Amino acid sequence: MLYFNDPRSGALEDLLEFHPEEFSNVDTAADDVCMIAFTSGTTGQPKAAMHFHRDVMTVCNCFASSCLKPDRNDVFCGTPPLAFTFGLGGMLCFPVRFGASTALIERLMPGLMLKTIQDFKATILFTAPTYYRQMAALIQEGANCFDLSSLKKCVSAGEALPDATRQAFKQATGIEIMDGIGSTEMFHTFISHTPESVRRGATGHTVPGYKATVLDDDGRPVPPGTVGHLAVKGPIGCRYLADERQKIYVRNGWNITGDAYKMDADGYFYYQARTDDMIISAGYNIAGPEIESVLLEHEAVAECGVIGVPDEARGQIVKAFVVLKPGFAGDAAMAKKLQEFVKASIAPYKYPRAIEFVPSLPRTETGKLQRFKLRQRGQERSE
Repeated sequence: MLYFNDPRSGALEDLLEFHPEEFSNVDTAADDVCMIAFTSGTTGQPKAAMHFHRDVMTVCNCFASSCLKPDRNDVFCGTPPLAFTFGLGGMLCFPVRFGASTALIERLMPGLMLKTIQDFKATILFTAPTYYRQMAALIQEGANCFDLSSLKKCVSAGEALPDATRQAFKQATGIEIMDGIGSTEMFHTFISHTPESVRRGATGHTVPGYKATVLDDDGRPVPPGTVGHLAVKGPIGCRYLADERQKIYVRNGWNITGDAYKMDADGYFYYQARTDDMIISAGYNIAGPEIESVLLEHEAVAECGVIGVPDEARGQIVKAFVVLKPGFAGDAAMAKKLQEFVKASIAPYKYPRAIEFVPSLPRTETGKLQRFKLRQRGQERSE
């Protein structure tokens, strides 16, 4: 069952008025192309990924069955659009596969999302880290004005989940967010965990049906604790439509996701950065998300994005774009406070030598931070 709520469209019957009453099935094979999904464009030009009919059932029988474990009594809701595979899985494929329901509401903002959970008794929520952080703040400010007692499971994907966000949401709701990484190229999530198997700072472990490892620049596995290229293989792989970038994504049977990860001895994977987002400053490799996670722990920071910008002396320096919470001034004194805060939390050489206060950060429709736009802006500022 799908619950629709769109004030512009009227009753659901109005939407169905001109639909034919009869439908004829078309004969298809399991390995016929079912859909073409476009990447969200966080790195620039979107790519078209083809998926077969069998892939739809595969994502339901891998991640959803092993980690999410829904049943017919669940009600799904969330922010990702059906046009993107994160939303297609979470808002349509998983509920249909397990006989559950979905509350589909357009343009869900944090406050409306909390109201949706309350009104529809939603049990499973899919959204991006930035929304979890904003919802946690609203819950704390509202002194439990929303009834969220129905909510049982929360799934985060799209970008790395900062530990500060995970802890803030857990403190506000008591729910342990299920982090995960997937890709449009591989349809959905291939590394995740259950709420019981969470390991602090880790994205998770491989979802049953998949294999994952970390490779060096020459395509060889690296020892535990070593940063390298995340490589994945499983029942679904990348199939770009007429795109030379296929040769970059798939190498020696591995799907090279473009993420820098390290893996511990127990098989848990820890996100570092996108491989093209690693900052090299004075010979040090610095992961922007690590700095972002620290900045988000500061009471004044609502959102932030960290990149490397050109510097004659160091090659690159760390620059942070920061959105402050209401009541805090974005001045030199605040920049100094944030720099000292980072220095006191992690290795001092990683602190942001440049901080720019901005009203908002560029994001895709699914909530992903568009770092390439920040890099463009950082390049313009350095020229």
